[in-house]
Amino acid sequence: MSKCPWAIAALVLGLMSVNTSVLAAGETAVKEMEAYLEFVDYGGATILSEQIPEPDWKKFMIIDARDAEQYAKEHIPGSTNIEWRQTLALRAELPKDKPILIYCNTGSLSAQSGFALRVAGMENVRILQGGFAEWKAKGGFDAYRRATEAGRK
Repeated sequence: MSKCPWAIAALVLGLMSVNTSVLAAGETAVKEMEAYLEFVDYGGATILSEQIPEPDWKKFMIIDARDAEQYAKEHIPGSTNIEWRQTLALRAELPKDKPILIYCNTGSLSAQSGFALRVAGMENVRILQGGFAEWKAKGGFDAYRRATEAGRK
């Protein structure tokens, strides 16, 4: 019985050291995000569908960050489905030598994923502002032509 208090004390000390490691890792992550936010341009990672001429879509690796069921129903042609929670874990498989465009339904989940990738050093990541819904509403691949024609009228 006398060993029981020592075992509890050892367990508590072990948990405290794990907690300290977690806190230190969290502080490192916060510092990385602070550093990123200090240099990034306003809107630097976002792009509108009407800013991309139709031939330029082929220059991107397009990631659909929605779940597989949504992707199966409808997606931007040529896109690859990587759920938003998995993009950071799979970053080693993403190209560093070409732009990456990430989208979800409205842009909120892809913004989180894109932010994480950019903090991890992937400066080639852009987030499709407004997501899939806005891409469709603005004409999909034809959004650039529509916007430039509307601007001429």
